[in-house]
Amino acid sequence: MRHKTKGPAHRLLALIALLPLCVLVLGTLYMLGMDYLEGHPRTFLQSLQWASETMTNTGYGADNRWDHPAMAFFVIVTPFIGQFLVFLIFPVLVLPYFEEKFEVRMQSELPPMAGKVLFYGYGPAIESLVVEFDSVNSPFVILEEDAELARSLRDRGHDVVFGKLAEDPTVLSRVHDARAVVVNADDHANATCTLLVREYGYTGPLYALADDPVYRAPMVQIGATEVFTPAHVLGAALASRASTRISPPAEGMHLLGTQVGMAEFRVRAGSPLAGKRLGDLHLREQHGVSVIGQWLGGVFTTTKGPDTRVEPGAIMVVVGGPSHLEKVERMAMPIRRAGPIVVAGFGAVGQKVIEMLQDAGETCTVIDKLAAPGVDVVGSVLERASLDKAKVREASAVVLALSDDSESVFATAVVRDYAPEVPLIVRVLRTPNTARLYRSGADFAISVGQVAGQILAYHLLGEQTIHVENRVKFIRLNAANLVGEHPWRCEALERTGAKIVAVERQDEVLVEFDDAFAVRPDDTLFVCGSVNSLERYQREFLARSAL
Repeated sequence: MRHKTKGPAHRLLALIALLPLCVLVLGTLYMLGMDYLEGHPRTFLQSLQWASETMTNTGYGADNRWDHPAMAFFVIVTPFIGQFLVFLIFPVLVLPYFEEKFEVRMQSELPPMAGKVLFYGYGPAIESLVVEFDSVNSPFVILEEDAELARSLRDRGHDVVFGKLAEDPTVLSRVHDARAVVVNADDHANATCTLLVREYGYTGPLYALADDPVYRAPMVQIGATEVFTPAHVLGAALASRASTRISPPAEGMHLLGTQVGMAEFRVRAGSPLAGKRLGDLHLREQHGVSVIGQWLGGVFTTTKGPDTRVEPGAIMVVVGGPSHLEKVERMAMPIRRAGPIVVAGFGAVGQKVIEMLQDAGETCTVIDKLAAPGVDVVGSVLERASLDKAKVREASAVVLALSDDSESVFATAVVRDYAPEVPLIVRVLRTPNTARLYRSGADFAISVGQVAGQILAYHLLGEQTIHVENRVKFIRLNAANLVGEHPWRCEALERTGAKIVAVERQDEVLVEFDDAFAVRPDDTLFVCGSVNSLERYQREFLARSAL
């Protein structure tokens, strides 16, 4: 059992003893001073009465004249002593006692942990995961060493334990029954917690979130099951969104050669596409292109039928022949894919982004407030002079890897106003601020909490519940149950969200289909969509990969 401090109670007892002692001492001094300095003796009882009246500021009664300087100084100082006791010491000693008595006590040791996950150290990396755990009613306990944060988490309804492992490691005495353990403090504290958890007999999975990848091997050596570095994964996610060299726009697209291309168009508010239903636009019939889906607020959604609305400001993902794509491009607005990538912020995440981009052969321009090797423009991304020097309007993308969400929100608005056509990818510190960044003009925003949540949700909840991206891919499938149907006019096909972009018939690849066209049993279909939509297509039509 963990020892519980009784400091406030001890201090209250000290106060109870101190007050009468002060009255006794001051009363005695007053009695001696009146006898030897003033020549007007007072009884001990009269002196005590004077001391109590003076200390409590209730008045002096009959004693209100003193001639000796020492006595005058004494009666001047005594009220200040009383004030000190009442207004300084009293709140310090009494209020903590009553707070301790009437406040709901913080747990100081783990509750029974059977079936529960222990999170050691709350922070942005755990925030998204806690929300996910609450949504699926999966039990967990947070062990937090910061008292103020622990109270805040408790007030939000979380099961929280407050304790400092360095002072009292027995707080972990019940950890052996936990379903899983996640350590999320600094690297040194994580190592201490990992060792203690194993010492208390815990043999289950222990996942560590590390700041520096160099600590992966040592953490595994002392007991971690797996070690993740969310900040570096976050940097990789930002870099892959900025560069098609790191993550090509569509897996399997090479199967179609140059006959079919894919492009992204930002739909301007004044575009003839904005706000229209796909069924009213007739893009496939009139322009020979298929709209696979659209990015809006960082979420990619596949189109599902003619009622799908093209949202103003969204980024449409369109597949079709190169000449056909040019027609649609003039109707919307193309996403620039030429020019350098500008990265603002040269911290740990920004450096990881730059490292990945340069490894992929991208040209980068770095903006940071502090001069350092690798920084090209010294200044603030909020200043137009810095944006001019970095040639942001000529960039193929801008990545904001700033360490403050408030600055990121304002910087997003500034860059979007300065360069409205350039893709804007933003790093977020706290997941709840993501929506604000999208409202400010970000095309893609992601937080370390989302990255950590995706990684840990996969291991702890058995499913990938938080999606960083939803990439588009092409696959070759047999005709299966689509035989006899038109590739563009099948209602069941529309429901899946996948699109047939080409049909291989004998030695010919067809990308345009007249009204009489029908799929044959020996046709091979090139189907495009997100991973989820392709899975729905294969289930709906019982299709399998074509050899």
